Amino acid sequence: MADDSTSDFDPHIDAVAAARWAQMPVRQAPWLHEEVGKRMAERLDYIKLPTKDWTNWSWLRGGTPKHPTMQTSLWQKLNPFGLSLSKSSFKPPPDLSQDMIWSNMQLHMEAAPKRMIEEWHAALKTDGFVLFSCFGPDTLMELRAAYERRGWSAPLHTMTDMHDWGDRLVAQGFAEPVMDMERLVLTFATPERAVQELRELGRNLNPARGAGPQAISSKGWRALLLKTLDECRNNEGQIALTFELIYGHAMKPKPRVKLSPHSAISLQTMREMLHKPSLI
Repeated sequence: MADDSTSDFDPHIDAVAAARWAQMPVRQAPWLHEEVGKRMAERLDYIKLPTKDWTNWSWLRGGTPKHPTMQTSLWQKLNPFGLSLSKSSFKPPPDLSQDMIWSNMQLHMEAAPKRMIEEWHAALKTDGFVLFSCFGPDTLMELRAAYERRGWSAPLHTMTDMHDWGDRLVAQGFAEPVMDMERLVLTFATPERAVQELRELGRNLNPARGAGPQAISSKGWRALLLKTLDECRNNEGQIALTFELIYGHAMKPKPRVKLSPHSAISLQTMREMLHKPSLI
């Protein structure tokens, strides 16, 4: 695995734990991922770029993209949604072969996002684009506050801000990043139901997660966790947890021509440089 520890892309994630999560079998995508995927697909209606050949980089956890254009995709016919039961058996498409890369609810669980973004860029045709979603920093802010009151380490790893994702896309050669976010508050009648939902959505990949009460026996830790979740009830008596959802898309521009003091550029190259499609 590439070492991102000295780069600006370091997500402060336990790489071993992230790899273990990626290898876990998946029966179906979580409800929330399917909902986010539906909202992300709606953004295709105002992206004015072709999506004939595309790849779902999210595997089964990202859900099934639901959009008319994507349902008739050539890539879907060759390799439906490009997904499998585990990350290890996913085969990225050939370089310069795709109009669109779709990645739903994946980046926040990735220990090497720099490498993944580089792979997106390599797979896309010129003027192709990536469309992705992930959790943002305000995710589970109620549970974070409850943990902090107890002096515990955070209940989940640090999430990257949407503006930083935009900067990272540009740093890896993408252009015109468009980022937006929304917050959803999910409510649960019991802490047991909340735990079930959280386990389906992911794992705490915080390198410091083993410190504090998490280090005690699983039975004792679960009792403490349920009690802590019970403190997150709202005025209606429901356990309320916030999820910050980040959406982003960016295009792969034509390569820039490096100019020396005296350079010759063909008329056709100049025309291609001037003809620059827009995402919207």
